[in-house]
Amino acid sequence: MGKASGNKAGENSGAAKKNSTWLYVRQHWQLYVLFMAPAFLLTLIFKYFPMGGILIAFQDYNPIRGIFGSEWVGLKHFARFLSSPDFMNYLMNTLKLSVYGLLWGFPIPILLAFLLNRILSTKTKQRIQLVLYMPNFISVIVLCGIVRILLSPTGMINSLLGTETNFMTMPSAFRTIYIASGIWQGAGWASIIYTAALSNASKELKEAAVIDGANIIQQIKAVEWPAIKDTVLIQFIMSVGNIMSIGFEKAYALQTDMNLSTSEIISTYVYKKGLLDGDYGFSTAVGLFNTVINVILLISMNKIVQSMNEGKGI
Repeated sequence: MGKASGNKAGENSGAAKKNSTWLYVRQHWQLYVLFMAPAFLLTLIFKYFPMGGILIAFQDYNPIRGIFGSEWVGLKHFARFLSSPDFMNYLMNTLKLSVYGLLWGFPIPILLAFLLNRILSTKTKQRIQLVLYMPNFISVIVLCGIVRILLSPTGMINSLLGTETNFMTMPSAFRTIYIASGIWQGAGWASIIYTAALSNASKELKEAAVIDGANIIQQIKAVEWPAIKDTVLIQFIMSVGNIMSIGFEKAYALQTDMNLSTSEIISTYVYKKGLLDGDYGFSTAVGLFNTVINVILLISMNKIVQSMNEGKGI
């Protein structure tokens, strides 16, 4: 009887608090509008209004006539791209860079987080984290310049190997250079979210596992992995959803005339056709095609993960 009355009192107090909150919001709605309006307007102006430019993909766009005065051509640009002899090459180059980068780069931050979590000294851990995070703050263009210098015929790598190979002109070396430099730059920063998630791992369970004689792998499997599992799944789904969104700047900065067979991807192709050749309608169609593939991959991977993870996804 006492429990029932206590539960009812708790429900009543919760309902009263909720009603008072809504009452406060209604009385001071101007304050909420004032704070939300800038973010709302910026989102509309820079995220939603530009979507109107998608219409260019279905037009023979003329900058002088504008969107409403240009000739409507329907799916002509999409058919042109899909029937192009270079279509499969650009698509496969993009997919290979993305998939290989995901396979090699995605586990590294997780492993770094597990390793950092085992460092007991706070000062030592902070120093290591500082070294790992620093490359993230290097500009992509500066990073590409460093890579070009290191891999030049007179660079440090050739000096160590005793060779004079120009790696930047080798199509077979481009993907390795692109992915390895990306891991070096971003792995430390990407490990932050997993390091934070590992802080929620139960210290009592970990101590109990150590007492029971569990080795490092068993401790990670039983205690630490469950603490970051959901975070890893969400990050993986988001990474797969961006699998076609290869960074244009880095690919273009590392590109040379000799490695075009592996370095020419959809984003660099869009840049060249749109801004250099002025073929705006065609380049917009190619970019839209790229975005649609991304959305399909994101939804598909989310469904697959939900089916494998008891309905949990994004």
